Amino acid sequence: MSSRLIGVGVGPGDPELVTVKGVNALRAADVVVVPVMDSGERGRAEATVLHYVPEEKVVRVVFALNERTDRARREAAWDAAGERVAGLLKEHRSVAFATIGDPNVYSTFTYLAQTIAELVPGTVVETVPGITAMQDLAARSGAVLTEGTEPLTLVPVTAGSAVLKDALAGPGTVVAYKFGRQAAEVAEVLRETGRLDDAVWGSALGLAEQSIRPAADLDDSPLPYLSTLIAPARRDGGRGGKL
Repeated sequence: MSSRLIGVGVGPGDPELVTVKGVNALRAADVVVVPVMDSGERGRAEATVLHYVPEEKVVRVVFALNERTDRARREAAWDAAGERVAGLLKEHRSVAFATIGDPNVYSTFTYLAQTIAELVPGTVVETVPGITAMQDLAARSGAVLTEGTEPLTLVPVTAGSAVLKDALAGPGTVVAYKFGRQAAEVAEVLRETGRLDDAVWGSALGLAEQSIRPAADLDDSPLPYLSTLIAPARRDGGRGGKL
């Protein structure tokens, strides 16, 4: 029978936010792969997984996630990681890959799955959805993501502040991921588009170092890379007005 590679979303960091299906998938797999930075430090995915499976079942694979300038080095790390996971699939029937958030939303897993399709043809690829940072931040801050017919736009600020500005100029709620290194730029774009007052940002959600603050507090201070911003839709009040 073909080997199975299962991408399991383990949420933003709070181990209580892993779904029952996600926990079952992690426990049923022969091994659980967790992505590790080349510095070797334990990431959120690994910390979350260790609440549910024994350490000896976890395989740490370096993906050089903190490499953003040297493309050749980054691609070499990706190739090595893909080969490592391919080797595990040749040894085991079921390999789970734990990823923060959801495996189909800006996830390392999508690239790994493409690599495995080339290296180990016939591998069955599955995903188990996970709770995203925007859902967690909305719950913790009280921000409503959508009402009625409002659209929801998700933007990675790594694509540039111009992309965020275009989204903020439109209707509906805008969520920005990975904006920590451009916090001052993001604050300025929010001011220019009149979206600053109701916006909220958060980082390290569900962890001891959690921070949730109004976007109006943003300044030039450095923020964690994985910070999340919610700029709610402009709403004129009235219950059910957009249903």
